[in-house]
Amino acid sequence: MRILITGGAGCLGSNLIDHWLPEGHEIFVIDNFATGKREVVPDVLGLTVKEGTVADEGLVNNCFEEFKPEVVVHSAASYKNPDDWDEDGRTNVIGSAHVAKAAKANGVGRLINFQTALCYGRPQQLPIPPTHPTAPFTSYGITKTAGEQFMLLSGVPTLTLRIANVTGPRLAIGPIPTFYKRLKAGQNCFCSDTSRDFLDMSDFLAFMDMAIQADAPIGTFNVSTGEAHSIKEIFDLVSEYLGKGKIEVPIVPPAVDDVPVVSLDATETERVFGWKPKVIFSETIRRQLKWYDEYGITDVFSHLKSLAGK
Repeated sequence: MRILITGGAGCLGSNLIDHWLPEGHEIFVIDNFATGKREVVPDVLGLTVKEGTVADEGLVNNCFEEFKPEVVVHSAASYKNPDDWDEDGRTNVIGSAHVAKAAKANGVGRLINFQTALCYGRPQQLPIPPTHPTAPFTSYGITKTAGEQFMLLSGVPTLTLRIANVTGPRLAIGPIPTFYKRLKAGQNCFCSDTSRDFLDMSDFLAFMDMAIQADAPIGTFNVSTGEAHSIKEIFDLVSEYLGKGKIEVPIVPPAVDDVPVVSLDATETERVFGWKPKVIFSETIRRQLKWYDEYGITDVFSHLKSLAGK
C-alpha cells in the first residue's frame, strides 16, 4: 500500500513508519521538522521524505502527484507556541485544506486525520463521546478543529480520530517526559490538578492497522482507554521508577488554557472496529520510562501557554 504521512517525523508518524515499513508498505513523508527530527526518517528502502510545510500548496500538490498515495495519514500539526496563532493557522487550517484538496484531486481512497481531544473544550460529560459538541478555546484546539472540517468537506472517505495521549518512542510532550527529565536532573516539579487519558503506542498501532484498510469504517471516532489518570499519579510512578521514593510536590489549579479532566469514550470505536486497548496504565508509563532510559530526552514541548518553553 502507498501511504503518505504528513508530519511523519513526529512521534505518531515516525512510529507508524517503524511499524509499517517492515510490512512492505511504501511510505512518503512530508515534514518541516519544526518539532520532528530528521534522523527518525532515515534514507531507507520504501521511504521517501520531502522537507517542507503543508502550508505550501505547490509542494503538497507535487508530492501527491508524484507519489499517488492510496491512503493519507494527516499527522502534521503546529502546537509548540500557544501564542503563534499565525503558524497554527497556516499549518493546522490552511495546510489541512491543502492536504484535503490534494487528496481529492489525486483520487486518494482513504484520508485519516489526527485530531486533538482539545477540540471538545471543557467537556459537559465524562467520558467524552465523539458526538460531544466541539468547543475549543485555544489556538491549537481551534485551528485543529477548523482543519478537521476541511478533511470532512473534501469528499474523500475520511476517518477523523480524536486521540488520547499516546505514549511511546520519541514522546516529547506532556507530563511524562517533563517529570522524567526534571527529576533526573534534581529539579523541582509541580503537578497540575488535572487528569488525562493515556494510550500505549502498541494499542494505537493495532488500531491504525485496522484504520488503513479499504473497507474500514469512516467517520469520527475516539481512540482511547476511556480512563482518566491524574498528573499526580504520573509523577508518583516516575518518582518511584527513578528510585526517588515518595516526594511531596505542589498541586496547582489548572491553568486558564487547560482542561481539568479529559477522558474519551471509545465505546463506539470498540464496537465498530472490534478494537480494545490491552496495556494497563501503569505498564504504559513504565514502558515509556524504559524508552527514556535507553534513548534519553531532547526537547519537551507543551501546547499550554503556562508550560511552553519550560
